[in-house]
Amino acid sequence: MANLRDILANNLREYRRKNGLSQAKLAEKAKISTQYIAMIELSKQFPTPEVLDRIAAALNTESYKLFAVPPSPEDAMERLHNTLVGNLEQVVAKTIRETLAAK
Repeated sequence: MANLRDILANNLREYRRKNGLSQAKLAEKAKISTQYIAMIELSKQFPTPEVLDRIAAALNTESYKLFAVPPSPEDAMERLHNTLVGNLEQVVAKTIRETLAAK
């Protein structure tokens, strides 16, 4: 698992690119230096909560979303499995209730 700085660095870079912003443009919108944005994206610096909020606002997102970890394929398979098992349990329980009610 990546550390918090690496997660922030990767997500910041992705959000910035998705918004079509250069490091310089993001820095301008967040009122910080381009070098600071670069250092965050290289995991060399970690912003204060106030700066993080300004960066998130410049990216039109919430600060906490910059720390989201994308689910792994294993996580997705586990969620699918749990959903299928849950649905199957509901169908079986309903069928049993209907069978008992019909007697």
